[in-house]
Amino acid sequence: MQRSTRPKHALGDGRLAELDLLRFIAALAVLAFHYLVAYASVWGERPAELFPALAPIAGLGILGVELFFIISGFVILMTIWGRGLGSFARSRLVRLYPAYWLSLLAVVGVYGLTSAKALDPKLSAGDYLVNATMFQRLFKIGDASGVYWSLWAELRFYLLITVLVVVGVTYGRVLVFCGVWLVAALGAELLGDPVLNEILMPRYAPYFVAGMALYLIHKQGSAWLPWIYVVASYGMSLYAALERVQGRIERAGFKAMPVTDLSVIVTVTLIFLVMALVALGLLRMRSRPVLTALGATTYPLYLFHSVVAVVLIPPLTAELPPWATATLTTVAALVVSYAVYALAERPIQRVLRPRRTPPGVAAPVVQGEKTSVP
Repeated sequence: MQRSTRPKHALGDGRLAELDLLRFIAALAVLAFHYLVAYASVWGERPAELFPALAPIAGLGILGVELFFIISGFVILMTIWGRGLGSFARSRLVRLYPAYWLSLLAVVGVYGLTSAKALDPKLSAGDYLVNATMFQRLFKIGDASGVYWSLWAELRFYLLITVLVVVGVTYGRVLVFCGVWLVAALGAELLGDPVLNEILMPRYAPYFVAGMALYLIHKQGSAWLPWIYVVASYGMSLYAALERVQGRIERAGFKAMPVTDLSVIVTVTLIFLVMALVALGLLRMRSRPVLTALGATTYPLYLFHSVVAVVLIPPLTAELPPWATATLTTVAALVVSYAVYALAERPIQRVLRPRRTPPGVAAPVVQGEKTSVP
């Protein structure tokens, strides 16, 4: 199953600039979905009717999170390879929580200090405190921000993959883990048991497993079993994506969510093809400061774009046409997100991260520190 030599495209655990770009594209896709399709309460009317030409494409931005999940499977496996449980746990805490807490404070500030009503989670002070743990869904408490739902999926993925960290990561063990999880997730889907679904995440497991299998291909070269996992995950992902989009259409109506099944299939297929190209080393990009900055801005952008929309869109719509309002709000979200990263998130992470490797000792650049979450 394992190849004896490393493929030429497997460059170790160095930073993959193409993943920075893909993450940023995914975040913009989610933003486009929210701004141009989903946020009717923010605009005061259906945004799909304000942007009829863009809505069928922007609606597919709902699948940006699915791209994040595949990337997460890829880079988290990269992160844990050769690392212990303590190192992995610390890296996740440092990566996830600083920007998350800042976004939570922003949500509390907007709804506590202004008259904003759109997207108001209507939570108590205690509910907000539970949200600070990021485990609010475990306690059946609503998310302070709608985008937090994907972080609960990420956390459950981290808990599952801790099994690999504890036993030690090897090529063979990863293959067993992926196979068992994929089969168990399919079984949970067929059984429809809510507890099993909560643990095994049958609608999201295929994306994480596909990412992990693709990382094996990237690291060790092509082999039949990882590709079988990718193909099986692709089939399960198509089903999950179609169900998720259809559920949205049923709740909002096709006019408010003008996305077809064919466009969903094409989008999921493109996501898998692009990630396969990354794994095979056929989509290599030279690392540049601008790509690194885009990758670093992605997580704050994902967390803060909703708050920015709630603050800016209602007053701007009274003065500007919809396209100008959407453009200015997007630019503002990008500026705020980079400011959060540069002025708050990065300094906090520097304080919380372990001390650097002593001089003379080589330290690998672990991309998973930066790219495993939106």
